[in-house]
Amino acid sequence: MAYTDPSPVDGRTGWGEGPVRRAYWPLAGAAAGLLGGVATLALDLHLGDLDNDTDTMTIDQVGEVSATTARLSFLAGYLAVALLLVTAAAWRRHVEPRVPGSTAARVVPAGLTASAGALMLGYGWKGAMAIYGDGGPEDTAFDRQGQYVYFMLNDFGSFIGWLGVLIAAGAVTWMSLRERTISPWLGWLSALLTALPAIGFLVMSVPGLPGITMPAWMLITFLGLTYGKSTITR
Repeated sequence: MAYTDPSPVDGRTGWGEGPVRRAYWPLAGAAAGLLGGVATLALDLHLGDLDNDTDTMTIDQVGEVSATTARLSFLAGYLAVALLLVTAAAWRRHVEPRVPGSTAARVVPAGLTASAGALMLGYGWKGAMAIYGDGGPEDTAFDRQGQYVYFMLNDFGSFIGWLGVLIAAGAVTWMSLRERTISPWLGWLSALLTALPAIGFLVMSVPGLPGITMPAWMLITFLGLTYGKSTITR
């Protein structure tokens, strides 16, 4: 008989003997990471569709942005936002009652929610580019200078919003390596993928670095929570 008692746990005592029921709610977080990676990186408007002979982006490049790419990125991004909110709600329901003394456990859904709010804007600007850019249904609504505003907003727009997830990853690091309620390998992974953008902040002051590592963190970590042996999900 599977053990389903949602009573508090900690990493030192675990769940006791007997089989346990696997938790599948973290798959929403893994899907958010996958879709976020596609929307932010694979469909980045400033990489795949521009002829970048120089490092300088100019107003003339606005016309090179694919409205189709912008639309696909917008749709994938908004799905990722929805899944971030679902994951935050599921974490509050399933994890927080089991670790009532953990502040870090409450930081995780707060970070995911903060990112969801910011990414609504980041991916929304991609949707605007799909509408107002060349080939969009309202591509005559703004002149080239107006289109260029959306072009510039999309430079870091869908990258900056991942900062909240970076903070959540830091909290998972603490839960794993200090509180021992999450598998150690997830803690070390979280520490690495959190440290890389943090070092970049200090050295280069680039605000969009979380968007490079955090989608992968979401995908791997929440798959690990589903199929691994963390006490908060077993």
